[in-house]
Amino acid sequence: MSFITRGFSGRSRERDDRLPPGQTLVHDFPVLSAGPTPEVDTAEWEFTIRTESAVHRWNWDEFLALQIDEVDTDIHCVTHWSKLGTSWRGVSLDTLFEQVETEQEYVMAHSYGGYTTNVPLDELLDGKAWVAFEFDGQALEPEHGGPARLLVPHLYFWKSAKWVRGLVMMDQDEPGFWEQNGYHLHGDPWKEERYW
Repeated sequence: MSFITRGFSGRSRERDDRLPPGQTLVHDFPVLSAGPTPEVDTAEWEFTIRTESAVHRWNWDEFLALQIDEVDTDIHCVTHWSKLGTSWRGVSLDTLFEQVETEQEYVMAHSYGGYTTNVPLDELLDGKAWVAFEFDGQALEPEHGGPARLLVPHLYFWKSAKWVRGLVMMDQDEPGFWEQNGYHLHGDPWKEERYW
């Protein structure tokens, strides 16, 4: 006779070397948002990068005319789920920053709907981040951040701001929405940087 009730030990985890510590593999794409899903028409969508000396702007057509990358990557949510082998299309932050001059080292990402998240600039360059507009061969659904979201797959997924509308350069690191509410300033899933 067993002294432990069946199911008491929790969910079994599929272990994979691509799963950071504390993560559970999922096959669906969970939807988590800090508020209602904004309706963003691509005819009115604009992406900006604001530096200490200039504002760089792209409308939807100008954005789609830039070099587009195919990105295959794993994503990891702070709520303990990971989705492996995801496929995206988007514009690299390296491409967007080609004509941008700045001495500032930190970025605040801003979204339609008011969400913000902070990321050091060096975490967005050198092939580490994109503004993604397609997922799994389809236009990015609004519930997943469409028409465009930031994609920073080496950090927890809250850093991949949904409905992104721009980046503001900063002299020092300042907390965004979730960071002000106790989430870690950096968010590396391999170090389990979930909370302050």
